[in-house]
Amino acid sequence: MSWLTEFVRPKIRTLFAKREVPDNLWHQCPACQQMIFHRDLVSNLKVCGHCGHHMRGSAIERLGWTFDEGSHSRIELPKANPDPLRFRDTKRYTDRLKEARDKTKLDDAIVVAHGTIGGHKAVVAAMEFGFIGGSMGAAVGNGLVAAARLAVLQEAPLVVFTASGGARMQEGAISLMQMPRSIIATQMVRDAGLPYIVVLTDPTTGGVTASFAMLGDIQIAEPGALIGFAGARVIEQTVREKLPEGFQRAEYLLEHGIIDMVVKRTDLKATLARVIGLLRIRDLPAAA
Repeated sequence: MSWLTEFVRPKIRTLFAKREVPDNLWHQCPACQQMIFHRDLVSNLKVCGHCGHHMRGSAIERLGWTFDEGSHSRIELPKANPDPLRFRDTKRYTDRLKEARDKTKLDDAIVVAHGTIGGHKAVVAAMEFGFIGGSMGAAVGNGLVAAARLAVLQEAPLVVFTASGGARMQEGAISLMQMPRSIIATQMVRDAGLPYIVVLTDPTTGGVTASFAMLGDIQIAEPGALIGFAGARVIEQTVREKLPEGFQRAEYLLEHGIIDMVVKRTDLKATLARVIGLLRIRDLPAAA
């Protein structure tokens, strides 16, 4: 064979061959429409470097962003009845659960882990909006109770990241029962003299807002997070008034005294460590 077939032809094929390029190398910011390289987005904790927009993070990502590196361990949560009402709308509830589990690789809309934040022991419960809109059913209630019991057992603060559309309609009254149940769980932490800190992320609405999400000793929110009970359109139709600009956003709630602080995601871990340190100052040895 000649050098044309052995050397030149392969070089030409290499130059003109189609290259497989991953389709997830670039992400478009939904706020400013700028394109962001995926590595830059990951290193900046899913915050747009152009406009500061905070994109939604998964529950697993929350754990990684919050705990000290290599310090946390997830716990197995109690199982709930997978379909207590044998509910079906356009599809069976069991089918919806299967789809959500395949999509998120989680059993339900909450994960719980324990570890350290800035060297301080802590228990963290994080909600997963990607699992049926982060809706609260019996499994989420079980997770919150388990997190509270673990916090009491370890004498550690409880930090909860909320992200939910509210109660899970497919579980009916059982879902609504998780509201008082979750409140009792937070009271267990308080009765033990331990801090209960809530981080409100986008979105936090419905029955979650109406229960444990608004009961923290310290209420922190991410910038621009949607926080409320009913939707803005429903409220406008009820009160028959035009709502102010930014209504139900974190900054509006801070201005009106409903939450304590709005913290950028990149500063959140340090803020949690500082707050936990201040709230647990009673644990320091007394001066001689």
